[in-house]
Amino acid sequence: MNQPTDTKPVPDVVETNLRDKVLAALKTVYDPEIPVDIYELGLIYEINVFPLNNVFILMTLTSPSCPSAEAIPSEVEQKLKAIEGINEVKVELTFDPPYSQDMMSEAAKLSWVFSKNYNLKVQNLKIEPELNWNMFG
Repeated sequence: MNQPTDTKPVPDVVETNLRDKVLAALKTVYDPEIPVDIYELGLIYEINVFPLNNVFILMTLTSPSCPSAEAIPSEVEQKLKAIEGINEVKVELTFDPPYSQDMMSEAAKLSWVFSKNYNLKVQNLKIEPELNWNMFG
C-alpha cells in the first residue's frame, strides 16, 4: 500500500519559490528615466533570502546623483514587503562597483537603444499642424 506523503514544502523549495517572487517583484520596478526594469538594468547586485523569510537586497543606481535615489529603493522595499510570507526587508544602496551600461542584460540594452533612437527621431521631427480652412465652410 502507498503511504501518505507529507505535503509540507521542503525548505529549499520554499526559498526558491520566495526568491522567484522577489525576482518577479523587482522586475516591476522601473527607473523613471529609462524604460527598463531595475533587474534587467543591472541595478540589483545581490538578492538574499534568509531563514524566517527575511530578504536583503544590495543594489545601486545609475549614478549617485540619480533624481530617484530615494524613490527606487523605497519602491523596492514596498513591493517586497507586499509579498505574502516575507517578514523583514532590507534594501542597501552601494556605488561600489560603480554602475556601467555593461551591467545591463542584452534585452535591456536593446530596449534602451531602441527607446533612445525612437525618442531622438520623434524630437527631430518637425510637425506643424496644418489648418484646413475649407473644413470651416
